[in-house]
Amino acid sequence: MDISEVAKRSGVAASALRYYERKGLIRSLDSDSARRQFAPAVLDQLALIALGQAGGFSLDEIRSMFSSEGGPQIDRQMLAGKADELDQLIKRLKAMSEGLRHAAACPAPSHAQCPSFQRLLKAAAAGALQARPAKLAPRRRA
Repeated sequence: MDISEVAKRSGVAASALRYYERKGLIRSLDSDSARRQFAPAVLDQLALIALGQAGGFSLDEIRSMFSSEGGPQIDRQMLAGKADELDQLIKRLKAMSEGLRHAAACPAPSHAQCPSFQRLLKAAAAGALQARPAKLAPRRRA
């Protein structure tokens, strides 16, 4: 398949495909054609890349999930570690959501008089609500 067909079938822009190739995530076939050619298996690789990105993995981490032949080679400990990070992030986001919902519906005359809102402020001031693993920080997308 040429690069335009891969882009069409995968929904991944041709520029992202070229970027993924530079990063070593996918590999084009040797060809005399002016356009990059890819094996059909590249669609599965792109699906794994999308899944990894959705799970918060960096492109370098995702690259380590492929064997030298391009097949999946996934470290189960790395998956378990990422799942633990996501669980912690979910826990912090859930606490923030509950605090905000309480503040929105709080019957106290002002938020300054609401003990729950004050606890939320103190947690934010202490950095407890902002703390998140660096690996889950937003990334520039290709």
